[in-house]
Amino acid sequence: MSPFFSVIVPVYNRRDEIFDLLQSLMACDTSLFEIIVVEDGSSIPCADIVQQFIDKGIDAKYYFKANEGRSIARNYGLEQAQGSYFLFFDSDCVIPKDYFNRVKTALDNNPIDCFGGPDAAHESFSDLQKAISCSMTSFITTGGIRGGKVSMEKFTPRTFNMGFSRQVWNKVGGFREMFSEDIDMSTRIKNAGFSIGLIPDAPVYHKRRVSLPKFWRQVYVFGMSRITLYLLYPESLKIVHFAPAVFLFGSIILILLSVLWRWWCIIPLLVYLVALFVSGTISLRSLKLGALSVVTSIVQLCGYGAGFIKAFVEKIIFRKQRNIEEEILIRRGK
Repeated sequence: MSPFFSVIVPVYNRRDEIFDLLQSLMACDTSLFEIIVVEDGSSIPCADIVQQFIDKGIDAKYYFKANEGRSIARNYGLEQAQGSYFLFFDSDCVIPKDYFNRVKTALDNNPIDCFGGPDAAHESFSDLQKAISCSMTSFITTGGIRGGKVSMEKFTPRTFNMGFSRQVWNKVGGFREMFSEDIDMSTRIKNAGFSIGLIPDAPVYHKRRVSLPKFWRQVYVFGMSRITLYLLYPESLKIVHFAPAVFLFGSIILILLSVLWRWWCIIPLLVYLVALFVSGTISLRSLKLGALSVVTSIVQLCGYGAGFIKAFVEKIIFRKQRNIEEEILIRRGK
């Protein structure tokens, strides 16, 4: 009998992360899903870790392939999958034990073709991981676009917590290897006429980046990819996507004015930073973490804004287009 869900996880040199993910899946209702781990040419493979969990009785399959990018790895996993629905997690996720039951109940009560849920920080995460999670999910930093109940744009599933039916795959095909491939996939699914919905009570715990430089690099790429998505789908660019660039540019102007003209010009920026601190403190229930969330929010907004501005100038003002092969090399850090 085929499983209801096929969980597809691409992995690249993330042994510790895949162990934590599989351990969390062991605590779930394993009768509902199979697991397909696709190793994307890792130099430090995790085959032995996957085998440990297979020996414990979990329905998992491991595949190793040449390094071609996580989208290609997901597509390879799709070809092996037996489920009616495909679920995608990042290797740095931890899954709540009632996740699959909640998703199955939601689909039974309200069938939808493509779905996703929010992300959150587990109590075991480091202070930095909790602060980054707060920054990425706060309404006053992202507009709630990453799966919150209140949002400035329509919900778009992302591959840290995303699923769609076999019918979707048969018609739309797999992921494209590009920046923000999950947003591209969600847009193609919507344009094909399929229904998309948020399951708000089915979050995953998302570790994200474990250092500020890595976090900066991640959000910088997010900012650049938003322009790529605009060129593919002009209607996808919303006012909320300009906010980080406005924050970065506006902060520079306010700081310069406060130094060169009147000190009180800095007040609007200080008010916003205080709002970040209050929001982070309330959300994380800690003054220390609230202060750290201000730092991660600044990194997030400035990193995204810098990437957005750079891509806007290059691709729209100067019309310098980068082909898909160049984008893949940049994404791999080559």
